[in-house]
Amino acid sequence: MRRMMYQSPLNGSKRTIDGVTRVYYDGYWIKYYEPPPDSFEVRRQLIQALTRRLFNHVEPGINIPGSRLKEAREAYEAETDTERKRVNGAMLAGALFNRAADIFHSLVDLQTAGVEISPDHALMRQCGRCLIEALELGKMVRHRGGDEGIDELWGEPFKAFSMPIDAFYSSRYLKIAMTMHDVDRITGAMKATFVGSRQIVGLDARLDELNVTAKRKCEILRTDPAVFDIWPSYVVASDRVRNLEPIMPAQHDAVDVREAVEGSRLLHDGTDLIGFIVRARVPMPKSTREYIDRCQQFRRAYIESYLSVPA
Repeated sequence: MRRMMYQSPLNGSKRTIDGVTRVYYDGYWIKYYEPPPDSFEVRRQLIQALTRRLFNHVEPGINIPGSRLKEAREAYEAETDTERKRVNGAMLAGALFNRAADIFHSLVDLQTAGVEISPDHALMRQCGRCLIEALELGKMVRHRGGDEGIDELWGEPFKAFSMPIDAFYSSRYLKIAMTMHDVDRITGAMKATFVGSRQIVGLDARLDELNVTAKRKCEILRTDPAVFDIWPSYVVASDRVRNLEPIMPAQHDAVDVREAVEGSRLLHDGTDLIGFIVRARVPMPKSTREYIDRCQQFRRAYIESYLSVPA
């Protein structure tokens, strides 16, 4: 989890650090988990887990059973209103996603019964087509928080379907490194924003704690016993940043009040964004970029205005 200050190792390099096996990707040493042996059953379990994860992080109402794929497609094709069509497209993506999972579940049952399933089996091809179409339509789907879509989550089941298991796990470590980078960018922007603030003070130590616990959270599996230590630590660190109360000057005006209100909102939104990213374990570049822009606008509007005034 620590950035290295000397010449970087190659991506995929492993090292034991403080008794924990870690793998290096793009500047971060991430906790390593041995991938399970490749099999149809392992892939089915993985796709089921990715399906649950996907619907847990996207807008409600799109988890349409695969058995209703025809209805979902007809509704999408018939809709003419642009905004409604986006929602219908998201629902169709959900139905396609579930149809692919249903097919793969059936393929595993057939293989368990002794039926040989080749990579070019008709059902395998149909499963792949459903996942590809779901991936394309997934661009219409919004995050549960109402902001950008998280396209990465739609692509992962197709990778689990089409790639060797060890290659899939390697791709996940790369995404986790990108997620950690976003956490660093957001907490760094929050720190820089409030340097010299008269109202938001004592923030740096809280942000350091949030940064460390957020990156620990996004690198571990939910089945890891360490979750009982890491998740509470992350929740407490988030609350400490979110609930930091601004200190109002004894003599304050309307500008001071706006600074307090908007500063508190900025802390709250930044903490929420980190939460969205960490729980999904994928980067959210659009939201991260827009949040950093908001931080810079806030600093120019408020803090720089009184820092530039001679004492």
